[in-house]
Amino acid sequence: MTAIMFQGTGSNVGKSMMVAGLCRHWKNQGLKVAPFKPQNMSNNAAVTMEGGEIGRAQALQALACGLEPSIHMNPVLLKPESNTGSQVVVQGKAIGQMKARDYASHKKSLLSAVMASYDHLKADADIVVIEGAGSASEVNLRAGDIANMGFAEAAKLPVILIGDIDRGGVIASLVGTRHILPAADRALVRGYVINKFRGDPTLFTSGLDIITSETDWPSFGVLPWFDHAAKLPAEDSEDLSRDAKGTHEDGSLKIVVPVLPRIANFDDLDALRSDPSISVEMIRSGRPLPLDADLVILPGSKSTIADFEAMKREGWDIDIKAHARKGGHVLGLCGGYQMLGRYIHDPQGVEGPAGSKCEGLGLLDIETVMDGEKRTVRIEGTHIESQSPMHGYEIHIGSSDGPDSSRPLFEIEGQSEGARSPNGRIMGSYIHGLFNQDTFRGQFFKSLGHQTSAHSYDAMVDETLDLLADHVANNLDTDGLLAIAQGGL
Repeated sequence: MTAIMFQGTGSNVGKSMMVAGLCRHWKNQGLKVAPFKPQNMSNNAAVTMEGGEIGRAQALQALACGLEPSIHMNPVLLKPESNTGSQVVVQGKAIGQMKARDYASHKKSLLSAVMASYDHLKADADIVVIEGAGSASEVNLRAGDIANMGFAEAAKLPVILIGDIDRGGVIASLVGTRHILPAADRALVRGYVINKFRGDPTLFTSGLDIITSETDWPSFGVLPWFDHAAKLPAEDSEDLSRDAKGTHEDGSLKIVVPVLPRIANFDDLDALRSDPSISVEMIRSGRPLPLDADLVILPGSKSTIADFEAMKREGWDIDIKAHARKGGHVLGLCGGYQMLGRYIHDPQGVEGPAGSKCEGLGLLDIETVMDGEKRTVRIEGTHIESQSPMHGYEIHIGSSDGPDSSRPLFEIEGQSEGARSPNGRIMGSYIHGLFNQDTFRGQFFKSLGHQTSAHSYDAMVDETLDLLADHVANNLDTDGLLAIAQGGL
């Protein structure tokens, strides 16, 4: 069996991107490649062919491999609901909510599910490329670990460490990781890679010499900054900050999006942010929503009621209602759709006290009931107004209904979905991934009175993955990494 694991010296060092690039490179070399991440933490999820959830990064890596996303590519997914707790998803299905302290004692019991998924993938692949989570040096979390060295030990995997030079201190981060790792974990490490280098990589030759001398680990290369990274779907909500001032500021169509604390499935915005005829401005805490928006999108949320309360604290509810009174368009997706209604009922205490009721924006004449049963499914249907085909996926708890549901946005297998206000300017839907489809995207904005470009989103992502593969192959010792994978421990 051939497999290799990439772990980081810290979070957000570029593990997901590097794994995606290696996956596409080795696929282009004729290998059958599968991605794997034992444990992920993200509210940006994808729905797999089995109807389960995995992290968005693993869905992108599956695309890089030419595979359909599978629940086995990310068997444990943590979806944060508060600063101290998350929903736990195992092999695609939510098993409940846990506080961080409770999960720490529970995670070891999940190793069997993780190993079963790993065995499932490796049975049908030439190479499995594995991504760790967070930092390899978090030895305080080592007991029962299933995300980094604990999994590498259980699966007997060689490990490559990734250091991020862009954030500074990369020599200390790698040397420090070597120093703090227990001897058994240290023995799993076969080398390191420097990521996100800006400028002339040869200027870091002495730095590589120092790291290798202090750690006895060989370097497998210095990967320069990848300028096209923003064209690929992001998993971390912090990446949304790059659009704080708007993408394509000369775009004829201006969309603004309030960034809520538990924003989820924000990859709904990726195709819009990449379209040169559209400007997308992400509004962070402390800023009002701009008055000149053509469309306000309320995105998905992992905690609808808590995020709606956060929206009111920011005063964005007032801004949205003012935008609507002026004749502006508003689109709510999933949690954002629920916020647009009159009330959100929580009889089972899914997000708050059992039997509680939250008053919404009241821009759609609907009410939502949080029923506690999560729906995760891929769907295909028709946009009623344009009769253009659409496909996407649902990940949500709750159902919404009311007079405005009689004006649905979509028809799916003979059933209506979504709602519109009588003037058609306020819209809501539970469907994610709508705007990735070029035809639907063009028809939707045409119905709002705007002409978008002929930009092809899926083609752009695929082309960018090939560019990433070339970028990785041109700067890293990919043959050496493959030999490490083939050699095992």
